[in-house]
Amino acid sequence: MLPTYQQVDGTMLRAGFTTGTTAAAAAKAATYLLHHRQNMTEIELDIPAGFHLTLPLVLVEQKDGFVRVGIRKDAGDDPDVTHQALIIAEARPGQAEKITLLGGEGVGRVTKPGLAVPVGDYAINPGPRAQILAAVQSVLPPDSGVTITITVPEGRQLAKRTLNAQLGIVGGISILGTTGIVEPMSADAFKRSLLPQIDVALAAGIRRLVLTPGKMGKSNALSHLPVVEDAVVVTSNFIGYMLKACAAKGIEEVLLYGHIGKLVKVAAGITETHSSIADARRETLVAHAALLDVPKNALVELMSHNTAEESAAYLQEHGYQAVLTAVATAAARRAEKIAGGSLQVGCILLNLASVIIAQDERSHQWCEVNSYE
Repeated sequence: MLPTYQQVDGTMLRAGFTTGTTAAAAAKAATYLLHHRQNMTEIELDIPAGFHLTLPLVLVEQKDGFVRVGIRKDAGDDPDVTHQALIIAEARPGQAEKITLLGGEGVGRVTKPGLAVPVGDYAINPGPRAQILAAVQSVLPPDSGVTITITVPEGRQLAKRTLNAQLGIVGGISILGTTGIVEPMSADAFKRSLLPQIDVALAAGIRRLVLTPGKMGKSNALSHLPVVEDAVVVTSNFIGYMLKACAAKGIEEVLLYGHIGKLVKVAAGITETHSSIADARRETLVAHAALLDVPKNALVELMSHNTAEESAAYLQEHGYQAVLTAVATAAARRAEKIAGGSLQVGCILLNLASVIIAQDERSHQWCEVNSYE
């Protein structure tokens, strides 16, 4: 029985189990059925978090020389892209007293260094790998061996909704999970999933990163900046978290690159930029405008705007470009403080047309780009 988590509004959210747990259970069942030809509809499994699970088998194929078992991953109430994905383990006789674990269709392969799995191997992380091997060993007869192949039929499509391509994992999803369970709606888990991007960059010898909130920012950075793909890191809304991680991991320089609506918040010291957490976009723009002696009527106009995009267009149209430059500079300096003073940070602000509308002096020095429309 997996745990539930009570929310502040009194509702209960259900935990789920990881792709690693799903693969381990399927591998255990397939191994057992390879040596005991009988009907099975479920399999029991102990997971690292200390829970005992009974999981239903949704696919069982018993053929001459191999067995295939499929189980659906249940992420509970977590918005996991692999929720309900079918994970299949195929078991074939192998070398005596040896368990060989392979990946198949829909399981990614690692192509870049810096991850927990060596280049060339299937993306089955160390925790799940140990979990699968232990589960198989528990039902493997003495002196027997087995080859287990994990496949995920939907893996290639699901991987498009993950960071795998940016991490150099191609061909499918990763088999993940340390504890064996998925905690619902875990922001911490999502933040941790962003960190391998930094490790890949470090392994490639990169010490200056471009941090951008989203995939569109990454695409723009690769199109318009003199950078390689591994140098561009997606932060989502967790800009402060990723700045601190960069500093802790030895990155020396960071360029903040993204839409003004996100990065103006950094100038105000807001480290998590989702609108539900904090919002001071208008107030920050107005404060910098006031410091540059922008007339009161313009300040009132800025405070009436609904979006930072609207405000940026107004400032440019009325000759107040210096305000946007001041915001970019403030975001860069504030980011340095957020990171603990060990990073040098530059900042480039974009509008929705992906045009640069402002940048600080350091970004000028790093990147010869300048496009204030």
